[in-house]
Amino acid sequence: MTRETFRTISDLPPVIPVFPLSGVLMLPHSQLPLNIFEPRYLNMFDDAMANHRVIGMIQTVPGSDRARPELVKVGCLGRINRLSETSDGRYEIILTGLCRFHIAEELSVLTPYRQIRADYLSYEDDFLPLEDRADFDRPKFLSVLKGFLDHQGLEIDWDGAEAAPSEPLVTSLAAALPFSPAERQALLEALSPADRREVLMALMQINAAEQRGDDDAPTSLQ
Repeated sequence: MTRETFRTISDLPPVIPVFPLSGVLMLPHSQLPLNIFEPRYLNMFDDAMANHRVIGMIQTVPGSDRARPELVKVGCLGRINRLSETSDGRYEIILTGLCRFHIAEELSVLTPYRQIRADYLSYEDDFLPLEDRADFDRPKFLSVLKGFLDHQGLEIDWDGAEAAPSEPLVTSLAAALPFSPAERQALLEALSPADRREVLMALMQINAAEQRGDDDAPTSLQ
């Protein structure tokens, strides 16, 4: 089928299938690779490809029922940009984040996968292009990033980080860096790219301080 064009929240389907997957973060404008092998989710992606080509990525509430875990309230809708089938029947998929959603209600359905009615109204700005903001303090940001990466034993392409526009840089790092599910959810729910930058910097500082064992390390984003 012809790919649909999604330019505003009015273009988005009100009912979407959801893929509960804790510890995974997809943000608007970011890409998420997935390796799908479970039959119900193979079914879900088959149905999505035959319809709007979109899937809602969402985390689950820690400690909830393992068989049917409770869903957190905010997820991100992604468009299937690429789907290929492997020789052993798995799907290798690339999703591109479109827009966040709030769960208005979970539906009673006959499909083996879960479906929800999505409310996008709070997130219409997710369609705005990511920018290189003049108020971005790159030296401070990169200094905080270096402290975090050093304590994680990680490296990145520093030339790329020096040159990348600020909002795409923050988005890619927020999606890729090793944070806990709760920290990833905080990054997802940050209202704007500027808010996400502040949350990301706070999380990197908290994690680096905890790795150092600082007695005065902050313990939350507050």
